[in-house]
Amino acid sequence: MTLPRRHFWLAAFSTLLLGACSGTLPTSEASRPPVVFVHGNGDTAALWQSTLWRFESNGWPRARLHAIDLPYPLARDADNKPQAGRTSADEHMAFLRQEVQALLQRTGARQVVLVGNSRGGNAIRHFICNGGGQQLVSHAVLGGTPNHGVQAIPGYNEANEFSGTGPFLSQLNAPKNAQGDEVCGPTQWLTIRSDNNDKFAQPDGLWLGMKGKATNVSFAGPELKGATNVVIPRIDHRETSYSAAAFEATYRFITGQTPQAGIRSEAAVVLNGKLVGLGLNPHDPKSGNYPNNLPLAGASLTVYAVDPLTGQRQGEAVHRKTVGADGLWGPFKGQSQTAYEFVVEAQGYATTHIYRSPFPRSSDLLHLKLERVADADRSAAALVSFVRPRGYFDPPRDTMRLDGKTELPGVPPGAGVASSKLRLDDKAQRSVAAEFNGERLVGLTWPMAEGHTTVLELTY
Repeated sequence: MTLPRRHFWLAAFSTLLLGACSGTLPTSEASRPPVVFVHGNGDTAALWQSTLWRFESNGWPRARLHAIDLPYPLARDADNKPQAGRTSADEHMAFLRQEVQALLQRTGARQVVLVGNSRGGNAIRHFICNGGGQQLVSHAVLGGTPNHGVQAIPGYNEANEFSGTGPFLSQLNAPKNAQGDEVCGPTQWLTIRSDNNDKFAQPDGLWLGMKGKATNVSFAGPELKGATNVVIPRIDHRETSYSAAAFEATYRFITGQTPQAGIRSEAAVVLNGKLVGLGLNPHDPKSGNYPNNLPLAGASLTVYAVDPLTGQRQGEAVHRKTVGADGLWGPFKGQSQTAYEFVVEAQGYATTHIYRSPFPRSSDLLHLKLERVADADRSAAALVSFVRPRGYFDPPRDTMRLDGKTELPGVPPGAGVASSKLRLDDKAQRSVAAEFNGERLVGLTWPMAEGHTTVLELTY
């Protein structure tokens, strides 16, 4: 039985809408179902860090929250052709099914909730509709999933997983009943989309490299007939899953209750994660930024407490480790009010100095990625990357600043870019500050001539 289609407009961070529905789940701590989080194309489990903190702050046991890390997270150019370092839709689905089965066995639960961003929603739909998951999934939440493609141009790149007219999505979107519903099984479905600010749900192909060409996809492309469809104004593609507003919509859909706002802080925190690199595409030797989620054995990490106002180190290192085959650099016991600098080193990479905001809660999803320096940047005295993994920079929407300037280098209008690179000519080490909608980071510059680079990485 499928639910009737419902369509809500949800104001960001509001406490309205999505009231209790007939299929909501019990909310006592002992009975809360396991939740599996599925990241998007080219992404990592680490993007769910703040989402897990929000679930934990609302009483969800940490042991019942599981974010998968697809080893090769990029989709193939053509889904039906093997491609080194990438996964097909079937391989992605098989990995998700394996993770779900393992979690059910570990927890003794009968069903899970699946929450996916972008391509992660493709795997969820594929698993439930085609992979035997109908009876194993009570609720499915799809944030920014291009359910009707990033483009739907007949005859154009239809072998790609994201083609709205290709075989993969055409099969998933085929009517499942007389009402024409696009969702399957007894699973309850929620989609979350932006009103008009998702780079992969645009009538014009600007963000696909086809400016001025119609995609045949509307802003409503992520919606599904037969699902509960929520619209949150001005959120971007990643914020459809990783924002506080998306968490609120997800929590209400699963439980029928209003979540507590914010993240509850812990005095002491235990941090862990993987050191990961950037794999080379064997068919393109120049592709130094080919993402994967494989552990980078032999890499080393050093952690320093720093002054949050200057980025200067406060004393000796508080943690050191050379990682083994699992890539894990912790556990590290820290303080939730302390800002840290993470220095990551590995052969073939720049020595990467990563500055983060203080961590309010423990996390084992603190994955750290090393940087490769582009040839065009090697002449700089120092290089600073300002990155926002859980969303994009949108100049008309956001309040932001980098090294005192409100215009971020390389960031055009519209929510389509998640990083900015600052090339500096001054050789003297100094502090560089970055701000984004209230979150402020400060780090130090390091000499490019000695193979060092700085990353200011936002948490929210």
